[in-house]
Amino acid sequence: MSSNVQKYGLLAIKALLTLAFVAAGGAKLAGAEMMEQTFEAVGIGQWFRYATGVIEIGGAALLWVRGREVFGAGLLLCTMVGAVLAHLLILGPSAVPALVLGVLAAFVAYQYREQITG
Repeated sequence: MSSNVQKYGLLAIKALLTLAFVAAGGAKLAGAEMMEQTFEAVGIGQWFRYATGVIEIGGAALLWVRGREVFGAGLLLCTMVGAVLAHLLILGPSAVPALVLGVLAAFVAYQYREQITG
């Protein structure tokens, strides 16, 4: 695979993750009715909706901070692991979008793994 394809492919994945997580995090922070109902069903409380929104937007922002990309991708990956579990165990079987976003976040984290390993 050419280096340009790899470089621009990674940029495209980061852009997609950014759009998805800024939209989802923004909806959580804005109090979209669907988000309020989802977090009510999870049963932890609405404070968790706010925390998740901040983590999603912060993780998306870190994808673009040189030297911190792995941490942003890691935050998003952890969030999606929680989302997949919440869908499978509490909310219902619609875990595929969270699973896809989690796989993309894991790919980005893998691409920037040298930021943790040295």
